[in-house]
Amino acid sequence: MKKFLKYTFFVLIFIYIIHIFITQQATLNSYTTESKEYQSQIDDAKEIQAELNDTIQNLNSSEYIEEEARKKLDMYLPNERVYIDITK
Repeated sequence: MKKFLKYTFFVLIFIYIIHIFITQQATLNSYTTESKEYQSQIDDAKEIQAELNDTIQNLNSSEYIEEEARKKLDMYLPNERVYIDITK
């Protein structure tokens, strides 16, 4: 009887340890997935930051001002031909 209780006790402890390992592996997998998602967001933010830094550096250049005037204000240089697509 005493031997049976010891055996049962060890089996239960072994099952509990296996359960803990499986649960920890599942948690670790979810943390790894979250980490990859966060790293992707960080990389995207770094790209946006680099683009914004380039824009800041070019902000006072005449080429940037001319480009923005063309895009946003529909302004063009004198004697410049502008072709408009009427199919749109």
